[in-house]
Amino acid sequence: MKKYFLFLFLFFSFMGYSQEFKTKNDHAETYQNAEFPGGDEAFTKEFLQMIYSYIDLKKYAVNGKFVFVFDVNTAGRVENLDVLPKVKNSEMFIDDMRFAIKKVKKKWTPAMKDGRPAVSKKIIKIDFTSDHFDHGD
Repeated sequence: MKKYFLFLFLFFSFMGYSQEFKTKNDHAETYQNAEFPGGDEAFTKEFLQMIYSYIDLKKYAVNGKFVFVFDVNTAGRVENLDVLPKVKNSEMFIDDMRFAIKKVKKKWTPAMKDGRPAVSKKIIKIDFTSDHFDHGD
């Protein structure tokens, strides 16, 4: 008798499990990154032109690769700029870079998430070479 109860219990438990249906995730997110007209290389070129036109890099110990991290808002404008690694007079350097990045004429195409503009983070690497060396004033 115990065998029959065990058999029926197992039979119905498997039947209940087999009747379970899985729901599909019909909501697939679509995402498109923020883009600058002409690509990241065009942005880097135009940004460097603004830096060399408006900023005196001799005030800073700027040599080597720098990483510019910023947000592109829903209107296609650059916000929250940060520069790594930090240099001598870092806050002044970042302020000058903010000024130069605002001088770039073209706007970014904002990132799109599910057909709506979204804020996105961009990382641009720029290699600075200059004749100025920090002699440790």
